[in-house]
Amino acid sequence: MNWSAVEREPERVPAVDGAGQDRGEGAPAAPKGLPWAAGCVSGVGSLPGVDPVEAARYVLGEVPELPFLPELPGRGLGADMIGRSLAVLVDMPVDHQPSGWRLVPRPGLELRRARDFLEHDLDVFTEAAAGYTGPLKVAFAGPWTLASSVELPRGHKALSDQGAVRDIAEALAEGLALLLADLGRRIPGARLLVQIDEPSLPAVLAGRIRTPSGFSVVPAVEEGPAIERLAAVLGAAAAVGPVAAAGVHCCAPQVPLDLLRRAGARFVGLDATLLTRAEDDAVGEAVDAGLGLMFGLVPTSRGADLSDPRRTVMVAVDLWRRLGFAPDRLGEVVAVTPTCGLADASLDDARSVLRHCRQAARVLVESPE
Repeated sequence: MNWSAVEREPERVPAVDGAGQDRGEGAPAAPKGLPWAAGCVSGVGSLPGVDPVEAARYVLGEVPELPFLPELPGRGLGADMIGRSLAVLVDMPVDHQPSGWRLVPRPGLELRRARDFLEHDLDVFTEAAAGYTGPLKVAFAGPWTLASSVELPRGHKALSDQGAVRDIAEALAEGLALLLADLGRRIPGARLLVQIDEPSLPAVLAGRIRTPSGFSVVPAVEEGPAIERLAAVLGAAAAVGPVAAAGVHCCAPQVPLDLLRRAGARFVGLDATLLTRAEDDAVGEAVDAGLGLMFGLVPTSRGADLSDPRRTVMVAVDLWRRLGFAPDRLGEVVAVTPTCGLADASLDDARSVLRHCRQAARVLVESPE
């Protein structure tokens, strides 16, 4: 698979200021307080294929407003979101058992493989991004999703042991700080946006995570501990010099926006097509509080209709109207992404989705009403 096999015609989103005035050529400055520029487009994280060199080049060329460190799960165990994130943990070895990842006394072969994938990805991206200046997004699974995906030595979910959850959060916070500082040295012109992926968080809060046997569920986690663990990771990431902002992405329904804001998220990514009218107030409060929103607007399902970007963005436009916000703020506050990762897409479909994201972002900036 060759990401660069098909060239695209470059598109530029008009540079606009807070009043919607065209400021001419060049990269637009980020709206005050937000970590990206008006008309911003990015990916969620994962891409199809197995070649990190081609993926890095493609990302830097296809979404120059906010490129991201690609995940390529197609390479196998350890290259996915969970494996990459476990590779970051400090002094917390894991191994992969028939039932899944498990905490163990010594690192297993699969963990060493995951670390090799991550190191190679960083080396490749560093070379591809030589001389790059601007925002750069990196994504890793958060403490609650990791605790829901990893077992204790005796086979129970780590989520069932709050001491283990605390250890995972601390190991992740320490490891992320080290990695982000290293990435800042590798690409000194980058302003890092750290995306903490928490797809399991709504299920954790609702008590819907099943035990390894599948016969019962782990009790629901209260908001206080949920905020505390997530805040520790977000805070550690945000404190690293090259980091411009740290936020949370969750592609599940019922994203707890208020909880994420209280945990210190600077932006929130979600699948906007799953939002209900009951969540309007929560979105409005998030915007009022200054959070940036990465709206998953472009469907990733095979055969999805990508013919009309105006129809694609109507869920965001209609929401904005109901909230009563100024139309010209929509393209500033909202960055456009696919609804989910693209690991399961074909190469051509992934290209089409990201191209449609750019077209959708243009609509939000040029014709937000």
